[in-house]
Amino acid sequence: MLLHGFLPSLLEGASVTLGVALSSLAVAIVLGLAGALAKLSRSRVAQGLATVYTTLIRGVPDLVLMLLVFYGGQVAINTLAPMLGHEDYIDINPFVAGVLTIGFIFGAYLTESFRGAFLAVPPGQREAGLAFGMSPRQVLWRITLPQMLRHALPGLSNNWLVLVKSTAIVSVIGLSDLMTRGQQAAGNTREPFSFYLAVALIYLVFTSVSELGFAWAQKRLAIGVKEGRL
Repeated sequence: MLLHGFLPSLLEGASVTLGVALSSLAVAIVLGLAGALAKLSRSRVAQGLATVYTTLIRGVPDLVLMLLVFYGGQVAINTLAPMLGHEDYIDINPFVAGVLTIGFIFGAYLTESFRGAFLAVPPGQREAGLAFGMSPRQVLWRITLPQMLRHALPGLSNNWLVLVKSTAIVSVIGLSDLMTRGQQAAGNTREPFSFYLAVALIYLVFTSVSELGFAWAQKRLAIGVKEGRL
């Protein structure tokens, strides 16, 4: 029997992993855009907060952050809960903790990617929009962001591929993801090589399909754009 009947379990874990990855990406994009705009703003406070965020996150290992958020957050919530009249013990959902932690981590990396993409948009585009009577918000949504996306896509693609692989760390907080299912199957059958190879192949499928999707998106966004050649 294929993988001793553990294939359905691995596929269930793969669906959890994909859910964590996509949810984390959404969180990371929001934080990345906020961080990039803060760094490009004229507010020194916003610039300082964004710099502290990116410096702190990029300097601490992902696994340490995951454990700090999960266990530290649990302690904090259960310390504050009695003050709000809630007496029962509160368990943090591992899925939520994993998504928030990974999204928070990759939001720092996307901050720099988006910042560079914003700077790659010619400033004359914004000035032209303002000259036509558009508000700064309209210029941002209708002119700057669409053009920024084309420049940000390579960095977004690279970060997504790393993010997908980084979801494996959620196994340490008890989430039944692909890595956890693989470990369980390997322990039950005592065939670690077979199951970790299967896990690796599933991750490879995720990343390969993602690369094809980003390549298609890159071509779509490049329609009508002429690139200069030396």
